[in-house]
Amino acid sequence: MASITTAGDQARSVAKPAPKQDAAAVQVDAPSRREFLYYIWLASIALFSGQLTAGIIWFSLPRFKEGTFGGVFNFPVDKFPVVPGAAPSSEPAGRFHVIYTADEGLLVLYGVCTHLGCLPKWQVSGTSELFQCPCHGSQYTLNGNWIAGPAPRGLDIFETTVTFEDGTSETTADGGDLEGAAYAIKLNGRRLAKIEVNTGERIKRPNHG
Repeated sequence: MASITTAGDQARSVAKPAPKQDAAAVQVDAPSRREFLYYIWLASIALFSGQLTAGIIWFSLPRFKEGTFGGVFNFPVDKFPVVPGAAPSSEPAGRFHVIYTADEGLLVLYGVCTHLGCLPKWQVSGTSELFQCPCHGSQYTLNGNWIAGPAPRGLDIFETTVTFEDGTSETTADGGDLEGAAYAIKLNGRRLAKIEVNTGERIKRPNHG
């Protein structure tokens, strides 16, 4: 039996809105097993590099306790030589000698021969007073100046900070001189309150030629 379509039915059919289509979903593929392992490998390399760098920095920076060689020594003021030109006052733990120079200066010498690293001893024989190396015979004056022997230069000098009772302070400067007295801190009549010897900072004077 044939169906009859009226004009009203056609109008309703045309006016009926088309159904909305859902927006296309965005799909992200999960990383493959190879990509996942690659990311893990990169993260491991970054972590290892960071730890290695931190370790190198940690071990390359010197860390010395006060009163141990390589650190700062608070040398007792009452052990400082009484008169200029007197025998040196030594500190075996710090490997240094404290000198009261003839021109009233304070100088701290590293007590190791500049030839091959032996330990010169202060010796007094008649009118002769000097540091003499027991290994190859290098000799040095009270100020650490080279006299004789195979040593290429005078004794090295430790950076020292001296605080005086008047509140002033001075630190050893690199004099760039062969003469040890050029590195000495002049007292100029001031009384000592504190002597700090930094055995981690060594000043090398020029070779004697």
